[in-house]
Amino acid sequence: MKNTKLKIAIAGAVLVAAAATGTALAANGSSSGSASGSVSSSGSERPRFEQSKQKAPSPIKAAGPNVFPHSLDFDARSKTFFAGSLKQGKVFAVGTDGKVRTHIDDPELVSAQAVRVDRERGRILVSNVDYGTAERSRDTPFGIAGVGSYDLTTGKQDWCVDLTAIALDGKKHLISDVTVAPDGTVYAVDELTPTVFRVDTKGRASVFLRSDLLQGKLDIPNFLDDVGMSAVEWVKGNQLIIALADGSLVRVPVQDPEKAQKVKLSAPLAPPAAGMRLLKDGSLTAVSSGLLSGKPAQIQHVEPGDGWEEATVTVTDTVKDPVTSDVTAGPGGTTYALSGGLADLLAGKSNDGFTLTPVRTG
Repeated sequence: MKNTKLKIAIAGAVLVAAAATGTALAANGSSSGSASGSVSSSGSERPRFEQSKQKAPSPIKAAGPNVFPHSLDFDARSKTFFAGSLKQGKVFAVGTDGKVRTHIDDPELVSAQAVRVDRERGRILVSNVDYGTAERSRDTPFGIAGVGSYDLTTGKQDWCVDLTAIALDGKKHLISDVTVAPDGTVYAVDELTPTVFRVDTKGRASVFLRSDLLQGKLDIPNFLDDVGMSAVEWVKGNQLIIALADGSLVRVPVQDPEKAQKVKLSAPLAPPAAGMRLLKDGSLTAVSSGLLSGKPAQIQHVEPGDGWEEATVTVTDTVKDPVTSDVTAGPGGTTYALSGGLADLLAGKSNDGFTLTPVRTG
């Protein structure tokens, strides 16, 4: 355990040093990005006088000391972001004014990574992980893997399932993301094994798919090797689109998961690929962290073709903070990218909050 924590601390220190020197790995820095409204929903250019009246959204500086979120989601009805805490194992409600309050505080959560609002069922889905750096960390890093369901209004636990008991493989696990199908079934992806889990509305879990297509191939020096699935979305056609950290996408038919195949991309997502958001037109926006390059994080638009057999990838925006890990909807049709301070967490440092940056998606 000591050696593992030492490696994590070293990795964090490397990230911080790299940001200062502008080389390979990058630490958390200032975020910037802009949302533009020069094109109307019909695709025509707006008159200049109309453009001048459109106020671009501003970054949200969230005052959440030592929250260190990796993922978040937005509830349009309450106009609230919900962000997980890798350090404290809680889920926080974040207002558009940047005010932060505890919403879920479940002792079973070690680190709250993926957060998904399921408004239709009045719940929040949260993935339970353990990097070995949390206040509630156990003796063995990456020995915790689970998904919990919590009441959207009260934060009370509905259920919390241990997926290591389902995998029964003795391996390290990291549930990086979850998505919800229209019938309420939850699908959870594991970043450290090629396993997709399925959890029904009652919290009963099973292995949905194990496939070599989902095997991780990206190494993060001095931290993790063979990093695999980083994000998942349920899309039209009853399919899962899974992003791997190396920038590839895999399409999984829910009714016949063994027919999973790689999506033919015009260009891979920049590695390491991180979070994704499903847009109203059925396309995706994705963020790729600059963790390995020290360059600004990239926001990319993924336009599907032929039922997700293929897709076109274009860069639509950047965020100056390289360590940007997720994208989510925001008020008024906006999209925000999350910079949560991962490098500081790995280096054992404290912080005073995190940043949500408005970004262009097309």
